[in-house]
Amino acid sequence: MTVPFLDLTGGYNELRTEIDAAVAGVLQSGRYLSGPQVEGFENEFAAFCGAEHCVTVGSGHAALELALRAMGVGPGDEVVVPSHTFIATWMAVSATGALPVPVEPDASTATMDPARIDAALTARTAAIVPVHLYGHPADLDAIDAIAQRRGVAVLEDAAQAHGARYRGRRIGSGGNAAAFSFYPGKNLGAFGDGGAVVTDDPQLARRVRLLSNYGSAVKYRHDVRGTNSRLDEVRAAVLRVKLPHLESWNARRGRIAARYLRELDGALALPAVAGWADPVWHLFVVRTQLRERLRQVLSDRGVDTQIHYPVPPHRSAAYADHPAASAHLPVADGFACEALSLPIGPHLTDDNVTVVVEAVTDAVTASCR
Repeated sequence: MTVPFLDLTGGYNELRTEIDAAVAGVLQSGRYLSGPQVEGFENEFAAFCGAEHCVTVGSGHAALELALRAMGVGPGDEVVVPSHTFIATWMAVSATGALPVPVEPDASTATMDPARIDAALTARTAAIVPVHLYGHPADLDAIDAIAQRRGVAVLEDAAQAHGARYRGRRIGSGGNAAAFSFYPGKNLGAFGDGGAVVTDDPQLARRVRLLSNYGSAVKYRHDVRGTNSRLDEVRAAVLRVKLPHLESWNARRGRIAARYLRELDGALALPAVAGWADPVWHLFVVRTQLRERLRQVLSDRGVDTQIHYPVPPHRSAAYADHPAASAHLPVADGFACEALSLPIGPHLTDDNVTVVVEAVTDAVTASCR
């Protein structure tokens, strides 16, 4: 049996009739941008998150960048980011002209460690960007308390956390704003790129919308230097079909994660779940010093795995000139050397999960002989 890392066709096959009808409806309408599907999805996703406003944009990266720009972040500013995250978090900060300043994660949850933030703050700090990495929420209360004390904004990078909850409330509710990605592999994925900013702040939402549409709220009147970053009607229509199924798909991910946590206990370093978190298991990341050997054994058994992320942003060539390029960031470097993502997704079968568990168990047992 071959076990894919993620079955991207599963959601389409499950909802084929509804998706085909929704896409055909858009194609027949002749309205492909800024139409009723985008407006409908924005309203529905805002309600899902428990937020007042949702502004869709062209990608998760754009959601981060435009939200930061709408918050007034720009050249000369510094923005606190995790040292362990997908590089888009850093690049969105760089796109505003600001400097990303890394803070190490908590080794158990892989999310930004609030205890390390104060040491990274300076008079130039304009914002903190915690990432709800792997679908596990960051400790928002602790981070917000620091931000309020120091007078800086908080932008949540929720690209992997659609539907996750922090202390019972959904990610995207409360706070300054949260940026989501609808990249196909996300828990709520479009058929192509897409993103959104959700917020309770009407002025922030207005500024993001203005920036995403050439700085224009009225045709041919451009109030600021914006860009072109919009979700199209076809992708919005697909997301509207998928959104009502997100909760059940996340629950399926949770059941798979529970099996891994139960049946692989003692075999590997497994992810931890904080008492205040209800993760959505975008990724299930284990840690081992024998990663390449384990990955090869799993591949030989037909199990596809991924590494998130083998090169930390501060070790990337893109940031070779960054002050942190030679910094001692052992937690991020440790994840880069040891982290391995096992297959998880709502369309993974029970038999698939059994194959993964048995393959990991056999591999670990063999390595101990």
